[in-house]
Amino acid sequence: MCRNIRTLHNFEPPATDEEVHAAALQYVRKVSGSAKPSKANEEAFSNAVDEVAEATRRLLAYLVTTAAPRDREVEAARARERGAKRFGQAA
Repeated sequence: MCRNIRTLHNFEPPATDEEVHAAALQYVRKVSGSAKPSKANEEAFSNAVDEVAEATRRLLAYLVTTAAPRDREVEAARARERGAKRFGQAA
C-alpha cells in the first residue's frame, strides 16, 4: 500500500497540498490496515489523515538542504526506467 508514497522534499516546484494529502492518506491506510474505514471509524481516520498531512507540511517547511532541487519530470523518467528494468516492461 505505501509504495505510492513519494519523496516530497526538495522538488521544484514544491510539493502540492494534494501530494501531501495523498501521502498522508497512504500512511494512515497502512498504519490502520484499512483502505476505507468503517462508518464507526471514519471520523478518526479523517482526523488522522489531516493531522499527518499537517505534520508533513511542517516537516517539509523546516527541512533544509544544500542540494539543487530535483525536477519532477526527470525523477519520473528515472522511476519508469527502474520499473522497466525491474519488471521487464517497456518504458
